[in-house]
Amino acid sequence: MNVLVTGGRGQLGRALARCGAAAGHHVTALDVDHLDIRDPSSIAAALEAHQPTVLINAAAYTAVDRAETEPDAAFAVNATGAAHLARACADRQVRMLQVSTDYVFDGASTHPYREDDPVAPLGVYGASKAAGELAVRLAGGAVVRTSWLFEAQGPSFVHTMLRLAADRPVLRVVADQHGCPTWADDLATALLSLAAQPTIADCYHYCNDEPTTWYGFATAIVDEARKHRTVMCERIEPITTAEYPTPARRPASSVLDTTRIRELGIVPRSWRTGLSAVVAQVLQ
Repeated sequence: MNVLVTGGRGQLGRALARCGAAAGHHVTALDVDHLDIRDPSSIAAALEAHQPTVLINAAAYTAVDRAETEPDAAFAVNATGAAHLARACADRQVRMLQVSTDYVFDGASTHPYREDDPVAPLGVYGASKAAGELAVRLAGGAVVRTSWLFEAQGPSFVHTMLRLAADRPVLRVVADQHGCPTWADDLATALLSLAAQPTIADCYHYCNDEPTTWYGFATAIVDEARKHRTVMCERIEPITTAEYPTPARRPASSVLDTTRIRELGIVPRSWRTGLSAVVAQVLQ
């Protein structure tokens, strides 16, 4: 495949370039300086120059808390930018995959979220991503929702925990928000596999297997770190969301159901595999 990737500087953009090349695809990952999805003329120029068969939109405004005070900036990228891309791809018959987020849900469900469950974002970030999803689907593109992304170069929750564990004897981490960590390399591989399918639906969920909490994830991160070096952290204390208030509300449970993508033979593995690889790379 000839794949054009937006957001080339980000965790997923880097992973798509790396994993795509390893799989034998021609992948061009462009950063905002070379493809600004807020600018239709920039999109047109990139599509003309690279003539992709597939476009994967990994560009996003991801500052969840800052989005509460910068809604225009969040919507410009996550909603309007995605719409520009979707229309341009539809006009040129380029398959488009839009990467979205578990934060389009409110977290009140008692079961893992399916693709057809109604969205109900709690904050600006989730609302902007939901608006982008709608625009892409209406234009004939496909949406892939994911969650809790991490990768060796970061920045991510993994990097934050490794830094804090090196300096502090006690960490306090939220234990009442549930979700699924996802290694960017596994997501990239899944996206490329999905893009190669002859026909696809308009929405899928992909995240690594084994739901956990931020506390559980943090505990696993520190345990992995101890395999490579001595850390100052002696214990991790579970706390509630109320004890760690943030400008943006987070969903209490945003576990994604991955049945639909599994039916294509794209089967997520445990996030622990990716975590082990990432911690080893960061601490080597």
